[in-house]
Amino acid sequence: MESVESQIAEWRAYVANAPGVNGHDVDELEDHLRHEIAELSAAGLTADESFLIAVRRLGDVDGLSREFAREHSGRLWKQLLLSDDDEPARASSGWLTTLVFAVAAAVAIQLARLAAGFADEEPTWLARNASLFVLPFLAAYFARQRQLDTRRWVLTAAAFVLAALVVNLYPWGGDSDTEVFGTDSDTEALVILSLPVALWFVVAYPYMGGTIRSHERRMDFVRFTGEWFIYYVLIALGGGVLMGLTAAILEPTGVDVERIAEWVLPSGAAGGVIVAAWLVESKQRVVENMAPVLTMLFTPLFAVMLACAAVVYAVTGLGGAFDRELLGTFDALLLVVLGLVLYGMSARDPSTSSPEWMDGIQLVAVVSALVLDLLVLGAMIARIGELGFTPNRTAALGLNLVLLVNLAGAAWLSARFLTRRSSLHRLERWQTTYLPVFALWAATVVVILPPLFGFS
Repeated sequence: MESVESQIAEWRAYVANAPGVNGHDVDELEDHLRHEIAELSAAGLTADESFLIAVRRLGDVDGLSREFAREHSGRLWKQLLLSDDDEPARASSGWLTTLVFAVAAAVAIQLARLAAGFADEEPTWLARNASLFVLPFLAAYFARQRQLDTRRWVLTAAAFVLAALVVNLYPWGGDSDTEVFGTDSDTEALVILSLPVALWFVVAYPYMGGTIRSHERRMDFVRFTGEWFIYYVLIALGGGVLMGLTAAILEPTGVDVERIAEWVLPSGAAGGVIVAAWLVESKQRVVENMAPVLTMLFTPLFAVMLACAAVVYAVTGLGGAFDRELLGTFDALLLVVLGLVLYGMSARDPSTSSPEWMDGIQLVAVVSALVLDLLVLGAMIARIGELGFTPNRTAALGLNLVLLVNLAGAAWLSARFLTRRSSLHRLERWQTTYLPVFALWAATVVVILPPLFGFS
């Protein structure tokens, strides 16, 4: 704490020397800084780590603190990793923990492949259970990092056990004309797609330290998800380049590279889930998060594309020409818009009431997405009225209704924010309150939809 007090004194002197800053301003900022440090220390961070992240967070709302963090970035990085004698051992321990869980996930997925191969069930059994062999290790990694008590460990494990029982005890079978993921059962294919989403929300429980009611922790998990996805894609791209070079080098030797890839790729994909999480945890709030930066880049592009698409489809009457593949494309597009909304506000101060130009562009994107979503719903309802309900149509209809309500609320609150009748906090609270709805719908597709349609 003596080291932190000296750092706070240095920060206070820096802020106090700025022109136009009085003692009251410094006292108020210092009180906010100490509050952040106390919260981070209570979460298990060291004193130096708490100071580093608190200064970075304060920099989001205070320009002087941001300048302080920028000028001291080199020293702050060293403090994070090497401030005390035990920090090298601590960093090594973090690497070791990550390595253990990553290797465990890689081994688990290989054992699953072997079991599926012996049972001659790989096309369906392995695809259905793949996330159950990886995500429990990610949840256990966070449970250990957050030092959860026994009760929370049991609750986390129970969710995975329940999911495993459901997807493996259901009597799958179907008569679909097309096979997806090696199965002719539409409900089983939906489970293969929806189970990882449902289990990802289970991972949120240990990530948030078991505090599922905290809207701030929910927003932290949203930030983590975006950063994790980016890191995982980068790891996958790097792994692809490595495998390509390895194949080119070994080809003259006659080594069966495809056989090697059959073992390496699943293990790398499973282990990469844990490694990407560790990278996000190690770098969070120390450097600028990538997801909000990419959001700022792509939001204007998506706004233009969505606005043009909404006008063209509405004017030309192409809304009735949707087929199933196009409906899936629009579902994915609406999810991207939701991501743009979430990550556009994830790096901003929730208490701000001053809109920026990007908020107007974001509203254009959301309203255009709403128009497209209504067109999609109209086409789906017409198709269901003509041909009846099927598992795919029911799942798509439910997802579209969930997205429609979310985007409608986001559009209303964004418009109020732009007219300065509300703060960004209201929009953020709407999104974090709505997250369980997505989890509930994913769980519904996994648990309720299959027996509802006779597992066909």
